[in-house]
Amino acid sequence: MSAATWVLVGLLGGTGAGCRFLVDSAVRSRWPTAMPWGTIVVNLSGSLLIGVLAGAHLAGVVGTDTYTVAAVGFCGGYTTFSTAMLETVRLTQAGDVRRAALNVTGTLVLTCVLTAVALVGVQG
Repeated sequence: MSAATWVLVGLLGGTGAGCRFLVDSAVRSRWPTAMPWGTIVVNLSGSLLIGVLAGAHLAGVVGTDTYTVAAVGFCGGYTTFSTAMLETVRLTQAGDVRRAALNVTGTLVLTCVLTAVALVGVQG
């Protein structure tokens, strides 16, 4: 991988993190609940995008460097497993075990489904 690709991965990673903040903030301000909907929306939309990128890459539509920059850089900065798990722990500590279980299992299942659907859909 070229030095330019590494630089672009870093730049798009920062861009993805900034977009995550904006999306998360917009969702939280619109639906302020104990459930971390902002993080859920970010991880679901990021997983969908990764599936589209992976399908396009496997179909030969997107090159390896472009895929790496977009998937590892942007989507890696945009999605956030650590925040999802921290929010699950916080829900559990607050005694809201039902929401914590729904958050962890729902996020896991839906992100996998969206990634697979997008990947298969793009490959047609």
